[in-house]
Amino acid sequence: MAKCQFCGKDVKFGIKVSHSHRRSNRTWKPNYACTRCLRSGKVTRAN
Repeated sequence: MAKCQFCGKDVKFGIKVSHSHRRSNRTWKPNYACTRCLRSGKVTRAN
């Protein structure tokens, strides 16, 4: 499942709006480590 192993951030839902303003659902799925945990130093990236 799409969830950060370090902070527990889960899937978030929102609405995608096209150029012609048609609206459809979309999701934001964090990977194994979300970007906030990478920036804060909780995780070190593999080189």
